[in-house]
Amino acid sequence: MSTLDSIDAAILAALQQNARITNSDLAERVGLSASACSRRVDILEKSGVVSGYHARLSHKALDYKMMVIVHISLSGQFAKTLSEFEAAVKLCPNVLVCYLMSGEYDYILRVAAKDLEDYERIHRDWLSALPHVVKINSSFALREIIDRPNVGM
Repeated sequence: MSTLDSIDAAILAALQQNARITNSDLAERVGLSASACSRRVDILEKSGVVSGYHARLSHKALDYKMMVIVHISLSGQFAKTLSEFEAAVKLCPNVLVCYLMSGEYDYILRVAAKDLEDYERIHRDWLSALPHVVKINSSFALREIIDRPNVGM
């Protein structure tokens, strides 16, 4: 979808605040009829602008009190090396985010752990076992300042 108008932006902003809003409440908020609003949301979903609806869980409430930023270097950047690493890292349930990077490291991961002992287990059983890894550098987050699930509209 190449262009979003002000109504689309209002719909997206409302959905980011409350994805469980009823269509009639959403329509009222953005100044459309319920049927027109429903069509707009459908177009936003089908075009991929809205990629899904999710419950945002509290890691702390689930006893994952430690966030670790992990920098990983691989033995090379061949297509096969990257695809094998990426397939394997997707299997690790504690990896929340994985980015292919430019620069000094090949990948940056955000990993959730219950405590230092749990991270040691994750490092030993998962991260060190990932294919083609030659270097792992772990940094422990002291405090979360901001974690936006979406960009502003």
